[in-house]
Amino acid sequence: MRIVVTGAAGFLGSHLTDALLEGDHDVVGIDNLITGSLSNIEHIREHPRFMFLQRDVSTYIAVDGPVDGVMHFASPASPIDYLQLPIQTLKVGSLGTHNCLGLAKAKGARFLLASTSEVYGDPQVHPQPESYWGHVNPIGPRGVYDEAKRFAEAMTMAYHRYHGLDTRIVRIFNTYGPRMRASDGRVVSNFIVQALKGEPLTIYGEGNQSRSFCYVDDEIEGIVRLFERGDEAPTNIGNPHEFTVRELADIVVRLTGTASQVTFESLPVDDPKQRRPDISRAKSLLDWEPTVSLEEGLLKTIDYFRRIQLP
Repeated sequence: MRIVVTGAAGFLGSHLTDALLEGDHDVVGIDNLITGSLSNIEHIREHPRFMFLQRDVSTYIAVDGPVDGVMHFASPASPIDYLQLPIQTLKVGSLGTHNCLGLAKAKGARFLLASTSEVYGDPQVHPQPESYWGHVNPIGPRGVYDEAKRFAEAMTMAYHRYHGLDTRIVRIFNTYGPRMRASDGRVVSNFIVQALKGEPLTIYGEGNQSRSFCYVDDEIEGIVRLFERGDEAPTNIGNPHEFTVRELADIVVRLTGTASQVTFESLPVDDPKQRRPDISRAKSLLDWEPTVSLEEGLLKTIDYFRRIQLP
């Protein structure tokens, strides 16, 4: 297949591109490099089945030749990014999704939307099944990302119902691994970078809020399976094992061997108190569940951060 991946120079997009190339597909990668980096795809820039286009999918996009799939991953995706880039986040979730759906429709291609567990907001149902409609503050500072993705899901389903487009929606839960940006503000990268620099680990609130962390290789395998054999309904892809932020900090301190302590700061507005996916649907539909333990994945991620220049 010839597959377009938007956000191809980002953390998840670059790993997805690698997986598709390993599966003998041709990939057209698109990225405007606002949060992505060419260093993430440097190893495949000369690959005979890879082509890179520096474009903003929030404007009109066109790809010459046949296209069999469009996988829309372009978006700021960490709190620091979408709080600093609120308008761009809203535009890529709305206009960008519309343009990518239009490309898929014009080419007769399958479309996959990278959505997020943020559509559940600060959930009142735990764990979160795909049937849960969410508890989101549309006008809070996080709303620019949450509502952009909720709109993107609605637009994707509209194209499926009205145009008969073959679509997929993946709801991605916290994912970590090599190629995360050291300064992206996510809890895993924050803790690892602070630990390696011997700085205190910053915990927001009391650290009792829980998250579920999925290693990137597991996440990408689930996404590829969804693209290949899924259906149009949203599907959670994440790790159902739940840890508090304080537990994560203790594990990172132990694995890095740092002498760092922890410090506490005020909890951000609308920060979810708990987040854990119900992956029953992914298990039954895709025969998928994560296999990499948190400690194993963290060791690989720590090794990556040891090898790069830290800010």
